[in-house]
Amino acid sequence: MAKKSAIQKNLNKEKQVKLNKSRRDRLKAICSNRSLPIEERFEAQLKLAQMPRNGAKIRLRNRCLITGRPRGYYRKVKMSRIALRELALSGQIPGMVKSSW
Repeated sequence: MAKKSAIQKNLNKEKQVKLNKSRRDRLKAICSNRSLPIEERFEAQLKLAQMPRNGAKIRLRNRCLITGRPRGYYRKVKMSRIALRELALSGQIPGMVKSSW
């Protein structure tokens, strides 16, 4: 089980990302638009730099919904490999069986 503070910190970052997404996307579009004057693009870059860092999507960490584990994460089921295996062995995931050969 991950530390509660690490899980909470990631949740706070997710909220920040949702709040700043539209403004950040607009500023990024202005920065990358080569047809605009360089002064306007530079201003947009400065505004983007002044925004909170935790509002960037790259700062998020994929964590297991059950345990909060950051490693061994399967995006498709949003769980770590360990939590997925435990649920599969207890029969709570339909269609998933233990492999044997």
